[in-house]
Amino acid sequence: MEQNRMPMRIGPYQVLDFLGQGGMGAVYLTRSRGGRSLAVKVIRADLAANRDFRRRFAREVAAARKVSGAYTAPVVDADTECVEPWLATMFVPGRSLWETIRAEGALDGERARELGAGLAEALIDIHAAGIIHRDLKPHNVLMGADGPRVIDFGIAHVADLPPLTDPGALLGTPQFMSPEQIKGNRLTFASDVFSFGLVLAYTAIGGSPFGPGSNAQLLLRTLHEDPDLTALPGGLRQLVAACLARRPEQRPSPSDLLDTLAAVTAPDPQMVRPAPLPPVPTVWVPEAGPGGTDFAHSAHAAPGSTDFARNAHAVLDDGLTDALVIEAARHDG
Repeated sequence: MEQNRMPMRIGPYQVLDFLGQGGMGAVYLTRSRGGRSLAVKVIRADLAANRDFRRRFAREVAAARKVSGAYTAPVVDADTECVEPWLATMFVPGRSLWETIRAEGALDGERARELGAGLAEALIDIHAAGIIHRDLKPHNVLMGADGPRVIDFGIAHVADLPPLTDPGALLGTPQFMSPEQIKGNRLTFASDVFSFGLVLAYTAIGGSPFGPGSNAQLLLRTLHEDPDLTALPGGLRQLVAACLARRPEQRPSPSDLLDTLAAVTAPDPQMVRPAPLPPVPTVWVPEAGPGGTDFAHSAHAAPGSTDFARNAHAVLDDGLTDALVIEAARHDG
């Protein structure tokens, strides 16, 4: 399925708009019969024709459906047996972290710490389902009204199984990849922690601690150079440095990260006061006056322009780099 032949329906869902095309397929904004907005990814025909891909895809979808944390966009439905397999995730309106930084610049220390705490909690929930995300990056973090949401498990894989891709294939986004991911080694949850450190640094300084440059340059620096963390706020510098340890076993766990970030961002209990409850009528009647709600005329807000829906769900960069970049990273030194 492509934009120029956008389907009317995918499974039980009405298609509203085309959101983007990624390495695994097209993504559409859809609506359920009950009015719920979902992002539905339809797998490419060539992948759907591969029996091994279908089998592994079904297992990964089953694992992904177990992720239900407050800071993720969970998989809520899927059909892995139909001609064009698809999976549906909760749609989160809002800009991606990447778009936010481009529009507003780096976040201040407090906002960066709060975002980091949300991402750490998301990784706890993702890893608890046995999934390594493998492509944690600002494009895959949505800035929802109630906090960040991690999306797009398009190249994720179940931790205790070989990856779907061929051994040695380079999947991910160079600016946010771990050393072991660049080398094509078997990954552990610690690879996501390295990516977390790079995302948090990007959030706080607006760029990579390995500097600007081409994909090949970033890959080589990640493998052979130390990151420049001098621009990071003092409260984040040590934490990011720990995440960027080259040896996976030396990196902190997401739980350790959350403990550190939550301790920094926890509000003073003496400063937190409950908001007053809104006045409500003792007995509700239609057309309630002041202090009540006019339930006879209240209604859900109409959906906004689908242009607003073109957020990070449309940024489905499959992260595949060309052979020259791979060779430059793997054969240098």
